[in-house]
Amino acid sequence: MKPTFYITTPIYYVNDVPHIGHAYTTIACDALARYHRMKGKKVFFLTGTDEHGEKVQKTAVQQGVSPRELADRVVTRFQGLSAALNVTNDDFIRTTEPRHYASVTELFRRSQQNGDIYLGEYEGWYCTPCESYWTDLQIADGKCPDCGRTVERRKEPSFFFRLSKYQKPLLDYYGRNPSFIRPESRRNEVAAFVAGGLNDLSVSRTSLSWGIPIPGHPGHVIYVWYDALTNYITGVGYPGGGERFDTFWPADIHMVGKDILRFHAVFWPAFLMSAGIAPPMGVFAHGWWTVEGQKMSKSLGNVVDPYEMVEVYGADAFRYFLLREVPFGQDGDFSRKGLVHRINSDLANDFGNLLNRTLGMLGKYFGGTVPLSSPSGGEDQALIALSRDVADAVDRAMEAVEFHKALSSIWDLVKAANRYVDVSAPWTLAKDPAKRDRLGAVLYNLLEAARICVLLSAPFVPAASQKMWEALGCEGAVAAANLSAAGAWGGLRSGVTLPKSAVAFPRIEE
Repeated sequence: MKPTFYITTPIYYVNDVPHIGHAYTTIACDALARYHRMKGKKVFFLTGTDEHGEKVQKTAVQQGVSPRELADRVVTRFQGLSAALNVTNDDFIRTTEPRHYASVTELFRRSQQNGDIYLGEYEGWYCTPCESYWTDLQIADGKCPDCGRTVERRKEPSFFFRLSKYQKPLLDYYGRNPSFIRPESRRNEVAAFVAGGLNDLSVSRTSLSWGIPIPGHPGHVIYVWYDALTNYITGVGYPGGGERFDTFWPADIHMVGKDILRFHAVFWPAFLMSAGIAPPMGVFAHGWWTVEGQKMSKSLGNVVDPYEMVEVYGADAFRYFLLREVPFGQDGDFSRKGLVHRINSDLANDFGNLLNRTLGMLGKYFGGTVPLSSPSGGEDQALIALSRDVADAVDRAMEAVEFHKALSSIWDLVKAANRYVDVSAPWTLAKDPAKRDRLGAVLYNLLEAARICVLLSAPFVPAASQKMWEALGCEGAVAAANLSAAGAWGGLRSGVTLPKSAVAFPRIEE
């Protein structure tokens, strides 16, 4: 097992407010970071903000403030997401920090030194919202092919990166590393794009002042994508190197939305190859969310605010819904009705009630003290075998970044434990003093199944898992427990007195 794990969100553009898309990527990264920590790995999890570019400059002018003032004001919305969503990022990078200026400047210098950056002139159709140039063949009716907004003709001196030189190295890298781009459908898409030929890339602007200046070339600032992508090495200590960079680079996963996959899977590894730095090991492109069947937009007033979701439904419920509702990598549709259904059905009725009613019976029949473990029946062995299978299935799913499969497997055990209650009928056993040992075994098995479910679900619903962990008499933080304990039946301590109830997932009245 690789002893380290480095995961990143894309850095979020400060010209916007946080919405469901930002929350989705951040929560997904946090679930993976938490999972790998619980596997005993040394983890580094980076998120942050992209604060340069024309959109920020224009908005700042409109508001009568400097771009830096605008960035300083807006960044707090994104910094606050970590606490609101119970996210455990190790660092938060801002592209306006001195350490990032040093990192970008050094990466640029190394490519220049290598002959991969040269001065030329760029002319094309420019889309300000996307900060992208397009050719005559790419635009339709004067509109940007990505966002559909009107483009304008521009011509300016520009430094270019010899992207064309990296067509074969990129295709070779994809071939040697088939899991570099996931899901597979996206990999095929990117490989076809690169195989079709690459044009050299404009990597500076003179029409813009809000950015990182190119040393020795007054008036030129480094283009936003070259600047933004470099955050991933800035965060681990580039260009100074040192222990953090040596420990964590190359990154295991850059988590991105599918709209920015090309920048991460084509431009970024090429920049790194040019500078003599190893490319990342993986890029995962997830899908987009619609809201109640409609595209999310400010004009429709249907933008999902993660802060509101947390306030109304709780962070755990929001985290669970986003990672359970759709296969990761595909598009999904958000609805409050769907969220409430998941809370009441999966969390409150299935999982929360399993622990709560077992604690109630333990209190009623054993004064709250956990009895000795003595599994004997065939249904006991079936539950134990399933718990081991589920732990293995969750591990496979998480390694494959298939959150919905991991959660579905955990719920297989939750549902099996609830069926076990009905089959074993503790309330009937309690009527016969001769069956007290059997009653004790049944309750122990239920509590142990709950313990394993709590352990496996901790990366997804961390606050509720901690509450349930404590209710089961387990010591310390569940986040600090090792997941190897999920595959070993019998970890629950006997003789411990537990509370008579623990409501981890309150029902939502629709």
